[in-house]
Order: sequence, then C-alpha cells, then structure tokens
Amino acid sequence: MTQEEKVNQPASAYFIEENTEKIEQHTLSVVVDNEPGVLARVIGLFSGRGYNIEQLTVSETMHMRHISRITIVTSGTPAVLEQIRAQLERIVPVHSVLDLTVEGDAIERELALVKVAGSGDNRVEALRLAEAFRARVVDASSASFVFEITGKSRKVNQFIELMKPLGLIEVVRTGISAISRGPEAMKV
Repeated sequence: MTQEEKVNQPASAYFIEENTEKIEQHTLSVVVDNEPGVLARVIGLFSGRGYNIEQLTVSETMHMRHISRITIVTSGTPAVLEQIRAQLERIVPVHSVLDLTVEGDAIERELALVKVAGSGDNRVEALRLAEAFRARVVDASSASFVFEITGKSRKVNQFIELMKPLGLIEVVRTGISAISRGPEAMKV
C-alpha cells in the first residue's frame, strides 16, 4: 500500500460498507402483560438502539387476563426490522410479536380529528370533500368544523392534504390499530 493510499483510507480499523438495502415500513403487533413499566421497556429498546417509532398505539385488549396490545409502526432495513422483532421477543413481559407487514394482508385503520375553519365556498368544499371521504362532522360552528375520519393512513393523509388550502387548523391522530386477517388469534 502506498503512502497516498494510506492517507486516503478512513481512520477506523473497520471499513464501513454503504448500506444499499431498502428501508421498509412495518407494523408490529406486540402482546404484553398490562403492568407498570412495560411500555417504557419497549420504548427503551427502540431509543437505546437508535430505532425510530413512527406510530404507537397501546390498549388493554384482554381485561380479565391483564393483557395489552402495542401496535408499533417503525422503519428500517429487513435485517434491522428482524433484529427489532427478535429483541422485542426477549423482553420478559412480552408474550408474542407479530410483524403484520410480513404476515400479509393485515387490516389497518387510523382515526383522526381534523379541524377546519372557513366560510363561503371553502366551507362548502370542505363539506363536499368530507362526504366523499366518508368523514363525519362531529362538531360545527359558524366558523369551523371538526371532522372525524377513519381508514388507512394513506386515506387520512390524503384528506388532511385536501383540507390544507380550505382552512386546516389542527389535526389529532390516534396512530394505527391493526389486526391480521383470518380465523387465528395472536398467541398470548
């Protein structure tokens, strides 16, 4: 190796290969015991390793057994996503982890409340679009509406984008709730 080649090499002893794997977004369903600190442990796994949580939904789903379901939308390469799943499975109060994106055709829904202010033609157009998107008016005044819209995130995003020029004021979203298709239940 010439002196010039040595100077042009990285300072690290390890050569870092450029990652060419495609970043994917996946929805994970995690069944856990409903007890204090479980959510903090799950979130700690993500933050401690530099993974991002794009959406997070948590609710108790089996009241008699004190079992909750955490739905997490995250992104990464296939290897990173597999690592996240494997690490989640090792957390003690976790019963099961299912990657709904890998499993196939899961049903995903999100709810959003969208506040729009406007008058005249903008008000009429907002109502027309709400009807086309099957959004319900849950509050109305002479100056504004609050719409409730449910559906896939893509539909909610599209509705919000169309409301921007009509006087969008505020948006509140629940995050994704998802369940796999078919007669089988997720393992507890």
